Amino acid sequence: MLETHLPHFNIKNKKLLPVVQGGMGVGISAHRLAGSVAALGAAGTIASIDLRHHHPDLIEQNRHCRDKPALDRLNLIALDREVRAALETAAGAGLVAVNVMKAVAEHAALVRQACASGAQAIVMGAGLPLDLPDLTEDSPEVALIPILSDVRGIQILLKKWLRKNRLPDAIVIEHPRYAGGHLGAPKPEEINDPRFDFPGILESVFQMFKELDIERERIPLITAGGINTHEKIRSLLALGASAVQLGTPFAVTEEGDAHPNFKKVLAEARPEDIVTFMSVAGLPARAVLTPWLSNYLRREAKLQDCTKSHPDRCASGLHCLTQCGLRDGNPKAGQFCIDAQLAAALRGDISKGLFFRGAESLPFGAAIRPVRELMQYLLTGARPAST
Repeated sequence: MLETHLPHFNIKNKKLLPVVQGGMGVGISAHRLAGSVAALGAAGTIASIDLRHHHPDLIEQNRHCRDKPALDRLNLIALDREVRAALETAAGAGLVAVNVMKAVAEHAALVRQACASGAQAIVMGAGLPLDLPDLTEDSPEVALIPILSDVRGIQILLKKWLRKNRLPDAIVIEHPRYAGGHLGAPKPEEINDPRFDFPGILESVFQMFKELDIERERIPLITAGGINTHEKIRSLLALGASAVQLGTPFAVTEEGDAHPNFKKVLAEARPEDIVTFMSVAGLPARAVLTPWLSNYLRREAKLQDCTKSHPDRCASGLHCLTQCGLRDGNPKAGQFCIDAQLAAALRGDISKGLFFRGAESLPFGAAIRPVRELMQYLLTGARPAST
């Protein structure tokens, strides 16, 4: 475990460093990254979506296959492999979590598989995870961590879960102004709404805890989005956060599970290269303006004018999302196959990939450094000599 003067926090009696590595799909945070973070005494997170892309034998089995049950089965096999490999790398240290998007059609099966494979926590966002206690009732040892962005969502979830005699083991509060990937604001114009700002939301949540007779220390609050310096971490912990979550800075580490080209695109992106747009899931999203995304955005309005609903419009055969703008003919959502574009990004294909990224600069600029050096800087402020 790394040394730091910052306070640790606890999830299910596990003493953890106050830095959480966020889940990033498709395949961006798999066993190598999550296990490496956990091995240092922190929480590492595997993104559960479509992990078969890391397993050549599973890809070979699904070549030219559009049978959804068969594809789902292969993804569950891949998730099982990744969780077990991360736990082996962690060697009993830290915590290995699995992120499951509520918006994914197979979220229930992914949660159950993660628990069966030994995941120590389930992190769920992209929708209100009101059914998460029910899905994990046979795995009481697994920590449950919802991702939310505003006080109203947290209040709804707490009241629903209290009726099930369950409380979250932690809550991630993600700021849509800074986060990468799918954002927790319903509309792009709401991303900068002050209701998402950390000082106000932390104060309001602590007041809510008091009204609901929940001890403040019972549910650690983990702030996420735009956190890229040791000083920001110290200030958020001073406001009452128990820990912080980062995604993009971990994605570009040496242990990050994506292709080197993926890391290069994220690390070298300028502020003007990072854009917000509507994803196929009907949520705002943030990514790097690559050739593919630039070309898509030029054609978006025309594509939205020609929407139609048909299951054959699912390019992957997975029908991965409960709501898909392309498949369902929703003119207010994106009109592309998110699975295909994210898989291309994982492979480092700049011409076809969708490269999700947070809005803020990276701690080490364009340099690709080991996880240990990133953690050391975040926890102490000490930078490697060569950066």
